[in-house]
Amino acid sequence: MISLKFIRDNIDIVRDTLFKKQSDMDITKLLDLDVKHREYLYKVEKLRAEKNSVSMTVAEKKKNRKDATSEINCMQSVSKNIKEIDKELKGIEDVINELILHIPNLVHSSVPEGKDKTKNIHIKEWGKKPELKFKIRDHIEIGESLELFNFKRAVKMAGASFPLYTGIGAQLERALINFMLDFHIEKNGYHELFPPFLANRQAMQNTGQLPKFEDDMYHIPKDHLFCIPTAEVPLTNYYQGEIIQESDLPCKFTAYTACFRREAGSYGHETKGLSRLHQFNKVELVKFVHPDQSYLELEFLVKDAEAILQALGLHYRIIELCSGDLSFSAAKCYDLEVWSPADKKYLEVSSCSNFEDFQARRSDIRFRRKTSGNLEFLHTLNGSGVATPRIMIALLETYQKEDGSIELPSVLHPYIKKDTISVP
Repeated sequence: MISLKFIRDNIDIVRDTLFKKQSDMDITKLLDLDVKHREYLYKVEKLRAEKNSVSMTVAEKKKNRKDATSEINCMQSVSKNIKEIDKELKGIEDVINELILHIPNLVHSSVPEGKDKTKNIHIKEWGKKPELKFKIRDHIEIGESLELFNFKRAVKMAGASFPLYTGIGAQLERALINFMLDFHIEKNGYHELFPPFLANRQAMQNTGQLPKFEDDMYHIPKDHLFCIPTAEVPLTNYYQGEIIQESDLPCKFTAYTACFRREAGSYGHETKGLSRLHQFNKVELVKFVHPDQSYLELEFLVKDAEAILQALGLHYRIIELCSGDLSFSAAKCYDLEVWSPADKKYLEVSSCSNFEDFQARRSDIRFRRKTSGNLEFLHTLNGSGVATPRIMIALLETYQKEDGSIELPSVLHPYIKKDTISVP
C-alpha cells in the first residue's frame, strides 16, 4: 500500500507507475477527496476550538452564578455540527482507504519499461536443451503410459483443470516437495512453516490479492475465508502487526501448500495436462528484510530458486519482467522458466519479487532502526521455490528414454527409493 501523503506529495511518480503497469486506476477522484477531507478536518478543528472556548465561558459563568443559556445553546449547535462533519469525514475516509487499495506498487527505477511480456529482458540461461534422438513424447502421453496421473477420473471428483496423481506419480510429486523443502532448509537456511491453506480477508488484502483479484479466488462466504492462491499469503502475515528486531533480519521462511486459483488460463493446448491448473502444489520462499538490503536479497532469492532447477538438472532461463508485465504488488520481479522438450518452449516455474514496503504497510510489519531508534516498515520478498506441475512436465520430458521409462535425477533417489520409473 502507498501512503496517502506519498501520493499527495508525489502525484507524477504515482501516475507514472499507473501508466507503466497498464493500470486503469484514476487517482483524480482520490486527490479530490483528499482535498475535501482536509477541508472538513480544518472546519471540525475550528469548531472543536470554538466548543472548548464556549465550554470555558459556560464554566466561568456558572462559577459566578451568571446565566449561560445562550452559550449552552451555542455549544449544543456546535456539537451537532461537529457530529455531522465527523460522519462526513468517516464516509470520505472509507472511500479514500478503499481507493488506495487499488493503487499498485511503485515500479523500481531499474525495471525495463514495456507494455507486455514481449519487452521482458532475457538475463541468463543455464544448462543445455536436451537432445533426444527419438520421437519426443509430451508429459501427458508419458504420464498416462506410466500411470502417473489420471485426468479423466479427476474430472469426476472436481471437474477440469484439477490433477489426480496416482501410484508412483503421487510418490514422485511428494518426493519433489520433500526434496525442495529439505534443500531450502538445509542448504539455503530457511525456516519451515506448515500454514493453513485458508486465509481471512485481511490476510489476503495485506499481500495485495484483495480487492483487485477477488474474482480469481475460491471464496467460502459462510466462514469469510479464501482458499490461498499461494503460501505467500499466510507466510507474509506471520508477523502481521508486529515489530521485528533489526538484528533478526533477514527472516527467511519456506512452506509447502496446495494453491488454488479459479482462473486457469486460456482454452486450448496450454490448459491440457499439468500446464495450468485450478489446484497445484508449490514450495514457497518468503523473506522479511532490511530496506537497505532488499535488492541484494532479491538476487539471493533468485539464486535459491535457481539452485533447485540446477540440482534437478533442468535447462532454464531467467527473465526480468518489464513494467507492464509486473504484478500488482511487485516493485521488481524475475521469472524462472524451465524448458519443455515436447512443446519446445519455456514454462514459468517461479516468480521472485521484491515488494519493498508495499505489503509491510498493509500488514503493519516494522522494525526499529538502531542508529536512529525510529520505527520503519521493512521490505518483503517472495519467490516460488518452486511450483511442482511444470517441474513435473520438464522432468518427465527431459529424462524420458526411448523404451518409455523415465530416468530420475540422483537428488530424488533418496526420496522415491528408485532411479528409474518403468512402464508397468
